Amino acid sequence: MQLSDLDINKTYTYADYLKWTFDERLELIKGKIFTMSPAPGSVHQIISGVLFVELYNHLKHKPCRVFSAPFDVRLKRRSINDKDITTVVQPDICVICDPNKVDARGCIGAPDIVVEILSPGNNKKELKNKKDAYEEAGVLEYWIIHPVEKTFFKYSLVNGTFQSSDMLTIGDEIITPILPGLLISLDDLFADQLQ
Repeated sequence: MQLSDLDINKTYTYADYLKWTFDERLELIKGKIFTMSPAPGSVHQIISGVLFVELYNHLKHKPCRVFSAPFDVRLKRRSINDKDITTVVQPDICVICDPNKVDARGCIGAPDIVVEILSPGNNKKELKNKKDAYEEAGVLEYWIIHPVEKTFFKYSLVNGTFQSSDMLTIGDEIITPILPGLLISLDDLFADQLQ
């Protein structure tokens, strides 16, 4: 079976996803197939690495853990049964503070923080669909990093609805009430891009 053999109008589940052996990297958002961009470029990977190290160092000896892609995040709706899960994403980075949400296959349920580092292949529809899925699942913060524009933006869940932050850029710092004491300089995050 090849990716082209699938009916793009059909709704798929995590049980289907587990059977696929395509070369293409895929995500399911509310049962619909989204092909992922080709392997990220070097700038994306540098930013991901810097952010991962900052989070990892901050979380040492604390209950929260940080994970980087590829790492399946299964956003459950009705149950944790593979046949009932219709959203499986691979965020660039996620922070999970409830150890019961981590199993051998990844994360089951909403991470506390999800980070997407934009690539040329990301499209507005994908970002909108992911935002909606993360909001519905109860992700506390959804961070979006734009390497080219050197910006950081986040949605925070307030009373079940995402509220957007101000856009941050060079000279600003990332903080979050989810991880008290964390402070990440955007100058450091984008340092390898600064001229």
